[in-house]
Amino acid sequence: MNFYIKKRDNFETFFDNRSAIIVQFENGDITKKQFLEYNYDLVMKMNLKPFLRIDNYEMGMYNYQYYNVLAKYFNMLAKEVKNTRKHQKYYNYYLNKGNNYYHEKDKAALGLLKYLEFKGVEAYYINVNSKLLRDKLYEIVLLDYKEAIFHSKAIWLLDILKKEGIFIEEKKISLIDEYINETY
Repeated sequence: MNFYIKKRDNFETFFDNRSAIIVQFENGDITKKQFLEYNYDLVMKMNLKPFLRIDNYEMGMYNYQYYNVLAKYFNMLAKEVKNTRKHQKYYNYYLNKGNNYYHEKDKAALGLLKYLEFKGVEAYYINVNSKLLRDKLYEIVLLDYKEAIFHSKAIWLLDILKKEGIFIEEKKISLIDEYINETY
């Protein structure tokens, strides 16, 4: 019983802090880079590892956010060292870590979608400024939950979304368009 209460407190702490960081970004108080750094710091301070089994929405959402934060953080580090000769050896290391976490993030998204039985979910391609992501990045929205917007470019996950009948064959503006299209 105490473990359950502690776990609930951890979820509340995590999601409250995550929401506060989102508000700071939306208000223009922090840059996208700071947003990524603050989220990374939050995950590290929580010291709560991803769950092997998803028993509720919060567990699934935490898993997604955990891997998403790490993927973006390591991708950001890779971009920072890409054009510097001083730390060039770290570029591939950071990039590989980031890509691995992106894959885990997509698996976590699927785990949550399965838990929700693919109900109350909508997915579609989104308009992006990035030429590399154009016609590749899609958005997955959990319609019954606040701040439950996922993004992926994984073809294997897209195939599952189409098979489940939740992928809409049209391109839309992302619900978080400003965030998606801001560089860091």
